[in-house]
Amino acid sequence: MKALISKSEVKGKIRAPSSKSYTIRGLMCAALARGESEIAHPLNSEDTEAAATVLSRVGVRVCPEAGRWRVSGGDFHQPGEDLFCGDSAATLRFMTAICSIIPGKCRLVAGPSLARRPVGPLVRALRQLGVDCHSRGEMAPVVVNGGRLKGGVAELPGDISSQFISALLFVAPFAEEGVKIKLTAPLESKPYVLMTLDCLKNFGVGVKHTPALDEFEVVRQSYRPTRYEIEGDWSSVSYFLALGALAGDVAVENLNPESFQGDKMLLNFLREMGVPVEVSRNSVEVRKSRLKPIKADLTDGIDLLPTMAVLAAAAEGTSEFTGIARARLKESDRVAAVSEGLQRMGVAVTEEKDKLIIAGSEPKGAVIDSHNDHRLAMAFSILGALAGGTTIDGAECVNKTFPGFWAILKSIGGKVKIDE
Repeated sequence: MKALISKSEVKGKIRAPSSKSYTIRGLMCAALARGESEIAHPLNSEDTEAAATVLSRVGVRVCPEAGRWRVSGGDFHQPGEDLFCGDSAATLRFMTAICSIIPGKCRLVAGPSLARRPVGPLVRALRQLGVDCHSRGEMAPVVVNGGRLKGGVAELPGDISSQFISALLFVAPFAEEGVKIKLTAPLESKPYVLMTLDCLKNFGVGVKHTPALDEFEVVRQSYRPTRYEIEGDWSSVSYFLALGALAGDVAVENLNPESFQGDKMLLNFLREMGVPVEVSRNSVEVRKSRLKPIKADLTDGIDLLPTMAVLAAAAEGTSEFTGIARARLKESDRVAAVSEGLQRMGVAVTEEKDKLIIAGSEPKGAVIDSHNDHRLAMAFSILGALAGGTTIDGAECVNKTFPGFWAILKSIGGKVKIDE
């Protein structure tokens, strides 16, 4: 599918979709709680559906209703087939850990994009806790012979994926001897671990940890079923906030200014670039302005790289982004793919392993390869609204996290034509 983007002037108010990360975390906790929980206002997307489907194959009942999912958890059984996680990294990694407490053999397989992303450090950490599991080198498929989680001390790096730490935290309460997690390299994307800790707390699970989030301790305890409300997704609306800065006036509702989500740091970046930003109790409004260049460390907001890159492309000067090496391990090599797309649009880019330098200019329309990466498709569509004459190849990939993206873009004045 192709999305053809013409130069647009936008104005309007939208509602942020529910958080993908919180929806999946809420599902995992509800599955681990014996009894019925309610996930209020969950996100319906390819990633969250992958999580729900995999859980249903191991005995968890997920019943969708209007505005909520009822989840009956705590009674797992061995699956009768492979657990296909699609391209949802969170589903693969979280379920790899959860399968350690399910009696019998579980084999987790991945879609083509996810099959290139690492899971090895998590597998090795689970082995340290007494779990019989192995993977194909560093990647999926993963085989877990579950039923017993002895516990003890697990050491693993914190600079490859925060999801490894979250995965261990989800199952640590079931360990016979409790669990201590020690990081051998500093944690990056700390906000995602804070989100996990927040979700666990809502389901009655306590975790002791150091202020630096480099050591965690979890004693044996039980999850409590609960009603869990999903807040709006700062990552998904980053594109519309950037669109307001580039091409009009956009207000976004259903946002929590006090959220643990790291991508709310976009507001500070926008202000630093000279963008008028107004924040109220649950909404944010951004208006078009002349953009100043910026130097930013994206270590704790790695998913913002495509958004910040397209803003920098239109800024009056040279911007520099660091802390981005892990972006090479996402749905695509995002550093290389962002560089490629910007250069196609006439923007000068210098790419290093952990740095991107972007010389702002007047971007020109171009054909952009999404690399089947939802964040690239959404970010370059925003730059296309400024430049005009832009085609996004593989535009359907936005369904991974934001199925309504193209319709919402049109609703506020984005000139988009979808070519099936």
